[in-house]
Amino acid sequence: MGLFKTINQYNDTEVAKIRESSLLVGKTLAEIAKHIRIGVTTMELNKIADQFIRDHGATPEFKGYRGFPESLCISVNDVVVHGIPGDYELQDGDIMAIDCGVKKDGFIGDSAYTFAIGTISEEANRLLRVTREWLDLGIAQAFAGSSVGDVSYAIQQHAEKNGYSVVRDLCGHGVGRKLHEKPDVPNFGRRGSGKQFKDGTVIAIEPMVNQGVYKVTVDNDKWTIRTADQKLSAHYEHTVVVRQGKAEILSSFEGIESVRGGREA
Repeated sequence: MGLFKTINQYNDTEVAKIRESSLLVGKTLAEIAKHIRIGVTTMELNKIADQFIRDHGATPEFKGYRGFPESLCISVNDVVVHGIPGDYELQDGDIMAIDCGVKKDGFIGDSAYTFAIGTISEEANRLLRVTREWLDLGIAQAFAGSSVGDVSYAIQQHAEKNGYSVVRDLCGHGVGRKLHEKPDVPNFGRRGSGKQFKDGTVIAIEPMVNQGVYKVTVDNDKWTIRTADQKLSAHYEHTVVVRQGKAEILSSFEGIESVRGGREA
C-alpha cells in the first residue's frame, strides 16, 4: 500500500464487514475442529474448510494468492507457517497451526489457531499456552496513539523471558480490502518505534514463536517455512481494529474452543 500515509482507516460500516468475514474464519476453524483426529489427513481438513467457506457465501482468500495452491495453510510441528495441505496423517502428539483467510462482500478476515493432536508433550503444551498469552499481550498494546513497536516489543519480551524466540522473517500486517496491507507488524522491536496506530486501522496480529532459534528455512515447494533447528513452532492470529483506549477483536476463538472443550493449552 506504499507509504504510511496510505494506510487504510476503515469506517464503522467497513469494520462491520471485516468483522463478518473474520467471524466466518472462526466458524470455519470451529468446523474443522470437529474433524480433527489422529489419522485424518491435512488435505481432508482443507477440503472441509473450502466447502464450508463457499457454502457461506465467501471465497477462500489463500487459494491462488501469489500462487498458493490450497485454501488453508496447515503447519505441523516444526513448520512455522505456509504448510501446504497434503496426504500427511495427523499423529498423536502433533501440534498443528491452521491459518485461514476468507473474502466476503469485498472484505477479508484472517485468523490462525494451533491445535493439539491427541496427547502432546508438556513442553509442547507450554509453547501453545505462552504463545496464546503473547497474542493477548500484543493486542493489549494496539490502541490509537500507540506504536507498531509497542506491539512488537510486548510479544518479543514475553517470548524471550520464557526461553523462546520469535520469528523475524515474517510478521503481522494490515488487513481489510486486501489480505496484506500496511502497516507490517513484526513480532520483535523497540517500544515506541515505528508509526503510531490511528483509530480505524485494522491489523492482523500473529505471534509465530519457536522453541529454539528464531531462524527459519524454506522447503523446495517455496512455501513451507520450518524452524532451522527442527524444533516446534506455534502460531495464533486475531484480526483487530484499533480504537481509542483498546483494540476490538474482530475474529473469534470461541467456536473452536467450544468444540475442543476449552483452550488447547
